[in-house]
Amino acid sequence: MNSRVVRSLNRALVLDLVRERGPISRASLARISSLNKSTVSSIVNGLLEEDLLAEELVKNTVVGRKPLNLHLKTGKHLVGALSFDSKVTRLAIVDIDGTIRHTLDVPTNGSPVRDFVSACITHLETARKQHRFPRLQSIGITVAGVVDASQSIVEYAPFLGWKDLDLGALVRDIVPEVSVVAIENDAKASAVAELFFGRHKSRLGSFVFLSVSEGVGAGIVIDSVVLKGQAHLAGEFGHVTLVEGGEPCECGNRGCWQAYASERATVSRYARSRQLSHQEAEKVTMRQVIHAASMGDAVARDELVRMGDYLGLGISNIIKAVDPDTIVIGGQITGAWDLVYPAIVGGVRKGGFYGKLDHATILPTSLGELPSVLGAAAISYRKVFGTTTS
Repeated sequence: MNSRVVRSLNRALVLDLVRERGPISRASLARISSLNKSTVSSIVNGLLEEDLLAEELVKNTVVGRKPLNLHLKTGKHLVGALSFDSKVTRLAIVDIDGTIRHTLDVPTNGSPVRDFVSACITHLETARKQHRFPRLQSIGITVAGVVDASQSIVEYAPFLGWKDLDLGALVRDIVPEVSVVAIENDAKASAVAELFFGRHKSRLGSFVFLSVSEGVGAGIVIDSVVLKGQAHLAGEFGHVTLVEGGEPCECGNRGCWQAYASERATVSRYARSRQLSHQEAEKVTMRQVIHAASMGDAVARDELVRMGDYLGLGISNIIKAVDPDTIVIGGQITGAWDLVYPAIVGGVRKGGFYGKLDHATILPTSLGELPSVLGAAAISYRKVFGTTTS
């Protein structure tokens, strides 16, 4: 391994440690990383020059030499984040520490792909200028579908109607001045965001991020590495059969897990239970169902509990297949966590395997309602900084 590669790996290690443990001193970095002090000092000096890190005196210390602590420098390196889904595309400008500086929801429409993507990027640039942010260092994009991240190609996104779309080339053609474009499946990217920006009581190393939205997908993380799969299909649990010959799924099969446990399925059941017309049903959103449940709507509560039960049944299969320490769930459903969590646990137990499923911890995401947006930012920062988290 040549010296340039070694230095790049060491730089990534130092950045990751500051991100995870900062504020932190140079001495602590050297001790934790097992790098010698001169190597750490050289890398840190370079990162300070790049404006990626800042160094500040530690206050309220005893008499003597005041120690310096390092932390990520915010406000200098901002990225654009785009999260494409069937109904709503979410746009954001995100700082290096995961702070969302600006966000905007845009209805996903039937415009030609290039026109719609160009309009979304224009929205980002307009917001950047209005807020007087520095130029965006890169753009991160998540898509609800099968993505070849290494080639920046969306292989299949059924809700969007995209197939074999070279989204990376399209974006680079629209904004050639942006040096880095990163694209990933929404659930896999959300798993990266939990590694980068997550705020759980204990550090997540091996877990499954379950993204519940219009569909259901998962990001599988083993020792801080997100599994991709030979055909980029790792984590497509939403298309595992839950009910043989059951409800039709957008993938062309029947009885898929997401045909029962997704937001789309839940909203559809609620509308049917309410006997709403087609026009009325089209206007119902998951947020409205959750709000109705919070206001005492028994039908809404029943459907959310049913959703939790279906989620639990599918999660029991994930546990059997992957045996993770933790399942992290993201999506609007976390806004009704107190209601759905007992149903999720009940579903897991119903799908149990010799009583061995209770060891997996099930948690709501720590990323709020925008895990896929933060996922877009996280995969972008991963490319910009060459960090060791995969």
